[in-house]
Amino acid sequence: MGQRILRSEDSRFLRGEGVYVENIDLPDALHVTFVRSPYPHARIVDVEASAALALPGVQVLRSSDVGLGAFQPPPFPGLDQRMGRPFLADTVVRFVGDIVAVVVAGSRAECVDAAELVVVDYDPLPAAVDPEQALAGDALLFPEAGTNVCTSHPVERDESLFDGCDAVASGRLVSQRLAACPLEPRACAAAVGDDGRLTLWLSTQTPHQDRDLLALCLGLEPSAVRVVAPDVGGGFGAKMLAVEEILVSWLALHTGRPVRWAETRSENMIAMNHGRAAVLEFTIGGSRDGTVQAYRLRILQDVGAYPRIAAVLPGFTSLMASGVYAIPQIESEFTCVVTNTTPIGPFRGAGRPEATQAIERAMDLFAGEIGIDPAEVRRRNLFASDAFPLTTASGARYDSGDYERALDLALETADYDALREEQRRRREQGDPVALGIGVSVYVEITNGLVEPEFGAVEITPEGEAVLRTGSFSHGQGHETTFAMIVADRLGLPVEAVRVVKGDTDEVRQGVGTFGSKSTQIGGVAAQQAAGVVAERARQLAAEQLEANVDDVVLDADAGGFHVIGSPTPTLTWRDLASRAHDEGRLDELRAEEVFEAGAPTFPFGAHVAVVEVDTETGAVELRRLVAVDDAGRIINPIIAEGQVHGGVATGVAQALYEEFVYDEDGNPLTGTFLNYAFPSAAELPSFDAVAMETPTPVNVLGAKGIGESGTIGATPAVQSAVVDALAPFGVRHIDMPANGERVWRAIREARGQG
Repeated sequence: MGQRILRSEDSRFLRGEGVYVENIDLPDALHVTFVRSPYPHARIVDVEASAALALPGVQVLRSSDVGLGAFQPPPFPGLDQRMGRPFLADTVVRFVGDIVAVVVAGSRAECVDAAELVVVDYDPLPAAVDPEQALAGDALLFPEAGTNVCTSHPVERDESLFDGCDAVASGRLVSQRLAACPLEPRACAAAVGDDGRLTLWLSTQTPHQDRDLLALCLGLEPSAVRVVAPDVGGGFGAKMLAVEEILVSWLALHTGRPVRWAETRSENMIAMNHGRAAVLEFTIGGSRDGTVQAYRLRILQDVGAYPRIAAVLPGFTSLMASGVYAIPQIESEFTCVVTNTTPIGPFRGAGRPEATQAIERAMDLFAGEIGIDPAEVRRRNLFASDAFPLTTASGARYDSGDYERALDLALETADYDALREEQRRRREQGDPVALGIGVSVYVEITNGLVEPEFGAVEITPEGEAVLRTGSFSHGQGHETTFAMIVADRLGLPVEAVRVVKGDTDEVRQGVGTFGSKSTQIGGVAAQQAAGVVAERARQLAAEQLEANVDDVVLDADAGGFHVIGSPTPTLTWRDLASRAHDEGRLDELRAEEVFEAGAPTFPFGAHVAVVEVDTETGAVELRRLVAVDDAGRIINPIIAEGQVHGGVATGVAQALYEEFVYDEDGNPLTGTFLNYAFPSAAELPSFDAVAMETPTPVNVLGAKGIGESGTIGATPAVQSAVVDALAPFGVRHIDMPANGERVWRAIREARGQG
């Protein structure tokens, strides 16, 4: 393993041969359009659909027409169960995009035209748009609850927490609301077969979880539902079963005809879960020599109009509050509130980026307070490499790490000392283009819920292998990585392993892919199943070779099984499988395994960002970014580097470009790519991805997750670089995205021109 093998799945994507939900051929399918609220908060007075219903073949359904119950309850018992989301809003809409009615017609064009004719009379209500406003409770989304707080984790504040600290610094950071922006918006298609079973083709990350939840909502047994996830054009945490897919499935059952729906981009921007949306307040204190002694973190999480998984994400933020630093005293609390905005869900990092953003901003402010270089302050507080496994003051149990080496690699690759010298020289010369350098060191948690995963391996009569995995790829390259793992264990060429995923009829069970967990649980399950098959094959080979099983080896170089010290005769996998097939014993070359992870893993790394800021216009250019991301043992460096590059792009985007914005009344202002600053390759430099591997003892592969690492490390490094560039003006903080107007205003205010 550790081979640089090109992704096998890329061939079909590059040739335009990928199969997405929209490519599924469903003759005689009905199409769906959702009538969505243009108001962030309003009572529904009346829905007039007579003009739409006058069109041939058009149906319009309201909440009372759909037999799905009143609402979809919040998924966790700790959340206020009165704040569930209706499948169709009946009396009140709570965000722009809330669904009021479903229009069904024979074609997409007819459906859209009919939806335009549905007239809804609204009585606007006051809106709570930002979380601090919602916390005040002047406008309540759920008056019956008497509050906008859906969950909270308060702590008894220790007033003596910073006693004995020579220096104390405080700050406030907004981890702004982001849109996931997958290349493929959401899409689904549902049909009922002759056997009465429902099949849902779905652009998702979690086919098996979706099957089970869909069955629950529809009142069916899971065995009566099949979910098929074909190729998926990106998910980033946001593609999980939502009310739209449940309604489409119900309509297929209700009408007896296939039904399909696909989002427009503008619909996706306001209706699909957003990410982040947290306000982080922190205080850090320590000694003048740079030793941090105490840290306090308060999280106010905006969950949007309806609380779901976003209401538990601050738990990860609190857990990871310590970051990579040996801080002896940490106090963390969080409050989650509903607002009249698009619901918040997981998005690349899901709670962990916020923790890193807060502690890294705090470390910068502390360094400034005591007058020590920010990289050096970080070094003085890192957990030692020989301290693992360890438990932080915030309660996380880290498996393995070498944080100082990661920092050293990043600084050396960036030539940090030379950058500081260039910065000094340019400042002395009064260069109007300011150079800024930002450093971040991070750790994150992957497979934080410690979930299991399924893998099944079988040998075909032709001597090749089939892996069925409960993990699911929507861009991560499982078809290559997992094939490499199985091929390595079986001594087969990678191209002789076929990976089957995403079909709940083909794969017995699965968790899916989110939270950067695929290789460390799905890959391990595949490796274990392949190991069982290899051992069974060795026993069959011993029979064929008339040898003791202990004397038979699987020799990849020889291409099969032979007796130790005697490479001939050799039984190839094809020989063995063919004979097993002829003897009716091919089942002996099949195995299923469920890997029960005993603990999460904690990838880590260090990033250095270099920016140039035009102090006359506020324009920011990212000149360089060095990323050291350690995800344990790497199976395929090419795929790992691709994940880092994608993650870094997302992290840079939050730091410099992206923000989903509402006006004070709750109307979205960034609902298209014309005004949502989604960066392209033209805005991003080539990144320096530096390899580093510190295996974890948690699994036999030694692998950790890598899909979110680049995101978590890049954002604070780039934000810090922008602030660092403006330090001579007295600027100590700039909210993200730190670009354009924000930077220009900060400079003007610092110059007394604001």
